[in-house]
Amino acid sequence: MLEILQELLRASEKAACIARACRQEESLFQLLIEEKKEGEKNKKFLTDFKTLADVLVQEVIRHDIGKKFPGLEKNIAGEESNTFTNELGEKIVVQICQTEEETAKLLQTVLDNNEAAAKALARAAHQDVELSVPTVDNVILNIPHSKIGMWVDPIDSTYQYIKGSADIKACNGIYSKGLQCVTILIGVFLTDTGLPIMGVINQPFATRDKDTLRWKSHLYWGLSYMDINICSLDVSASGGIKDKTNCSSENGGAAKNSYSAVTSSAETKDILSSLSTVCGDNLHFAAGAGYKCLCVILGLVDFYVFSEDTTFKWDCCAPHAILKSLGGGILDLSKYMESIRKRKIFSERPHLVYNVPVDGAVGADMWANVGGLVAYRSDKHLEHFMDLFFKKLPLQSELH
Repeated sequence: MLEILQELLRASEKAACIARACRQEESLFQLLIEEKKEGEKNKKFLTDFKTLADVLVQEVIRHDIGKKFPGLEKNIAGEESNTFTNELGEKIVVQICQTEEETAKLLQTVLDNNEAAAKALARAAHQDVELSVPTVDNVILNIPHSKIGMWVDPIDSTYQYIKGSADIKACNGIYSKGLQCVTILIGVFLTDTGLPIMGVINQPFATRDKDTLRWKSHLYWGLSYMDINICSLDVSASGGIKDKTNCSSENGGAAKNSYSAVTSSAETKDILSSLSTVCGDNLHFAAGAGYKCLCVILGLVDFYVFSEDTTFKWDCCAPHAILKSLGGGILDLSKYMESIRKRKIFSERPHLVYNVPVDGAVGADMWANVGGLVAYRSDKHLEHFMDLFFKKLPLQSELH
């Protein structure tokens, strides 16, 4: 399993290189946008887009994992279809071919015969990425490949990726929008329980060189299985932000009087009212479900709360695994609120699971988090926060 983790890290960085390459030339980037079909649309936006970068990133991850671990690529599911339609109306199945030349020829049909662009993308897809991958001593973890599945979100926060704002300033370390909110998410889960066990988050536009204007990644990972919990936040696989706390848990202490949270500006008025009352000035807004989860992982906020059904399994699997390795997790918000409402004690908290589609749903909605979510880094204050949050809801209204 650790070998799989190392390969996922390499694949995510290659994916980040592709995402950056697609943004370098605006005239090229405009060729890469295609409106999603009705069944693929995220209901949160009137217009939702997929890009060739999305599809290419997803297929690179699938190809590289399959090359290293034959057969495992069949267990990978993602947000995007790999069928792309060019300006002539021709449908092309995007895939990574055996050679760079073959991939370039295929991509050229998508890019309306733009040979230079196709060659540049093929070069990025086939390049060998040098990456310092973690070595973990005294950890033995053997899980049959047939028992694991993967969710990939090739470019989370596609709108911010398309818009491409590079000059947004952070507030308390949190970016409300911009390229910093873009993430590449790869999560691994057990197919029998649906629980996440491994996650990789690559932030391809984390830092920008003032002189060259080139971007570099920050890379985060975590593994949580049975009594094994390890993560990157004190080992920093790519020179990213180092966490100052113990990776396994936080120290005990009295419950906090003030909490911080991040959510979406699309959240309902009742939820926002309650969060504002509980958090005050410590309520933040940010783009991208993956990035908001990352804010919790990095300790920039205590919680990420969202009640709507417009996040999906591919958004949450990777950060969920990392949060589990820290002693936290991502719960189904509606189920947890129902337990508070009925004073019901869960034998196990209602963590999101990643192996069961939504009954009666079609398209992307099959894998929606229909009950909303609450992400937390440590369960030390979870119950106290959620109790306050519930009590401050106007008339303790239903979430849905």
